[in-house]
Amino acid sequence: MTPVELSRTVLRAVRRAVDDGELHVAVPGRTSVTPPGPGGCGDYATNVALQLARPAGQPPLRVAEILRERLVRTDGISDVVVTGPGFLNISLSGTETALVREILLSGPRYGHADRPTGRLVQLHAPHEVRAVVVMDAVARILRSQGALVRTSCAGRPEPEWAGILGVDVDAYGTPDAPAPLDVNVRPVPAAPDDPTPLGRDAARWALLHPALHDRPRITAAHLVQRESNPLFRIRYAHARTRALTRNAADLGFHAEPGDLDLQGTNAAVQETAVQDTTALRHTLADHPRILQAAAAHHAPDRLARHLVTVADAVLPFLPSVLPRGEQKPSAAHRARLALAEAAGAVLAGGLSLLGIDAPEHL
Repeated sequence: MTPVELSRTVLRAVRRAVDDGELHVAVPGRTSVTPPGPGGCGDYATNVALQLARPAGQPPLRVAEILRERLVRTDGISDVVVTGPGFLNISLSGTETALVREILLSGPRYGHADRPTGRLVQLHAPHEVRAVVVMDAVARILRSQGALVRTSCAGRPEPEWAGILGVDVDAYGTPDAPAPLDVNVRPVPAAPDDPTPLGRDAARWALLHPALHDRPRITAAHLVQRESNPLFRIRYAHARTRALTRNAADLGFHAEPGDLDLQGTNAAVQETAVQDTTALRHTLADHPRILQAAAAHHAPDRLARHLVTVADAVLPFLPSVLPRGEQKPSAAHRARLALAEAAGAVLAGGLSLLGIDAPEHL
């Protein structure tokens, strides 16, 4: 069960409680589920009981208990615990396998809309390099969420913005015939710095990673291949996942979602401890929500920071993917490879939306 499916399940529990006469409220159009906060437990948590308590005229804990009774009987949910003032903490059964399978099925398009929404968005940027690059990334993200997007610039984009930075603008205005649009993409400019000497990938990262209200740092630090460079960590993590796939093929096995723990004789010769993958699973499951938020707020920096989180979560896990020593490839190794490939797909898809290459080798 994905976060989106779980959100719908929570709303169905509210609807059943209303239909049964235990809650007298309007069923919300949507609700959110997130990783549990401090004091929480399980896979996801929701504060829907706190939101409904006042209109229902009941204490939040009572509303939470009403919903808990219905959620715990739902297929795919193994337990529901109420904590704090009324948070519902939900544990799912088969969460990791279903999530990994969904990501591998979708590939880099994981988190994209299934079909066009019919929503039309017009983006208009000033004649400034960072604004135009941000507009290009926002357009890519919006299109991933099903929107129809048209982009325009107040002046003719500089040739190197397209040739080096890969910017694509649908239309532009001129002093004689200005585009009759209000500027709605206006990050803090990069000027007087010129990002183009960094090349496409590093320049776009330098312009997109900082929050739009922060001035970008246009320095050669974005080109350095070391851990202090977040772009390097993301691209390195992706390249490592691709290398693992190639190495596994050489060993005669492929990815298959399942249990990550070794069983039987392989467990006795296990040499590499498997890192706790809870944080990794949460970051992967959160990817669709991040894309939706980045699209809604026209904020590609949210996606950029999320990719850093994914890379930092998957890198410690990768050394445990392949068999070590006398181990034979097992179902656990196939499952670990599947999780690594899922993380690689998220990294590749996210970088693509930012207009940045995800290399197979690094």
